[in-house]
Amino acid sequence: MKVQEFIKKVQNKEIDIVEHTYKVLEECKKINKEYHYLNTISEELALRQAEAVNKNPKGKLAGLPISIKDSICVKDVESTAGSKILRGYKPYFHATAVEKAIKEGAIVIGKTSQDEFGFGGFATNVGIDLKIPLNPFDKNRATGGSSGGAGGLTQKASFAHIALGECTGGSIESPASFCGVFGLVPTYGRVSRYGLIDYANSFDKVGPLGKNIYDCALMLDVISGYDEKDSSSLNEKKDDFFNFLKKDIKGLKVGVIKESFGEGVDEKVSKHVWDGIKRLEKNGASYKETSLPITMKHGVPTYYLLATTEASTNLAKYCGMRYGASEELKGNFDEYFTDVRSKNFGKEAKRRLMLGTFARMSGFRDAYYIKAAKVRTLIIEEYKKALKNFDVLITPTMPILPPTFDELKKLTPLQDYMMDIMTVGPNLAGLPHMGVPVGFEKNLPVGMMIISDHLNEGKLLQVGKEFDKN
Repeated sequence: MKVQEFIKKVQNKEIDIVEHTYKVLEECKKINKEYHYLNTISEELALRQAEAVNKNPKGKLAGLPISIKDSICVKDVESTAGSKILRGYKPYFHATAVEKAIKEGAIVIGKTSQDEFGFGGFATNVGIDLKIPLNPFDKNRATGGSSGGAGGLTQKASFAHIALGECTGGSIESPASFCGVFGLVPTYGRVSRYGLIDYANSFDKVGPLGKNIYDCALMLDVISGYDEKDSSSLNEKKDDFFNFLKKDIKGLKVGVIKESFGEGVDEKVSKHVWDGIKRLEKNGASYKETSLPITMKHGVPTYYLLATTEASTNLAKYCGMRYGASEELKGNFDEYFTDVRSKNFGKEAKRRLMLGTFARMSGFRDAYYIKAAKVRTLIIEEYKKALKNFDVLITPTMPILPPTFDELKKLTPLQDYMMDIMTVGPNLAGLPHMGVPVGFEKNLPVGMMIISDHLNEGKLLQVGKEFDKN
């Protein structure tokens, strides 16, 4: 049953939400045994919320099961950001996006699996004692990351459901691509970051993943808006996102970023994305190739310098004294701090923290961090210039099909980081973008990414609906 249909039935009291929620939780447990999409199933909270909705079935999300990425706080539910260092941490408050969804009648069924603190593109860098989520189409392959559990559960669940994910450099788009669902990343500041466990403050964004384009529009409508608790929140009028789903695409100008079809991009991926572009042309849009040389050449190093620098600062607070893991208090502060972090951070988290700490050290800050910040400005300017000529820009989402776990083991860290070559650009610029499914290659999904100008999420929905088959 589609989300839209399900909510109408709930509002009309045609569905017993308590009974339905019991069934949803049982299905989640079965899926989780096989695919590992949820770090925590919030059974008690979900049933309590279901009883409240049964009494008063109102709200835009009335009775709808939603999952929350583990880096987004849910009150009294363990929220670890996929890291052993936060084991046992139960927030005293809901993140603003979660709070808004609950007020509209949503039922929180659990916290989805992710790369530790968002450090990864395949959801394989999970906390030391957590299981890696498996691709819903082939259990030998990755879901994409870091919101891997969100993408996998959205595809696999038989019940109506929307996932709340988080994106820093590609963490919604990548699993959307590898799991064959829609994933929308809003303009930086469009959705409050309050209650989000930080990776990199100037990049992090909360956004929805759904089986249908309507699901993304609905959740975006609910969670968007100014929040005085978030200093980066934009005080901008919210668009009527549903209105864009009714518009056709006749006359829309599409810019195809030509560098995104170059070396390193699987020919099968390119073919399906080009088929998608031709579909847009057939339905009334026009397309033209355009070039973003600075973004495509310098985006990855710029992103990794800036994001790891911010992560180095953000994660300094995990020292065993305030949150989660702790050790016996002995030795001086540095010794204790090192002991806790060495035992509880994973390999990739340590690598990124070391990179970020190095880049902001005295003597290196000007050479790396400041230079990267300047390149980020050039990348923003390059996008803004291109978007003066086009309504949207298009690239493949990921350069490859969902990889097997054996294939991933052969990648060097640098090869791993280069997989983000398409997704880091719009995230550096804070632009809204969306991963949409455009086809299948031997039963494996292929994703296309649509990018629009700041606060133009409506254009993403307008174009993205052309790929909604359900």
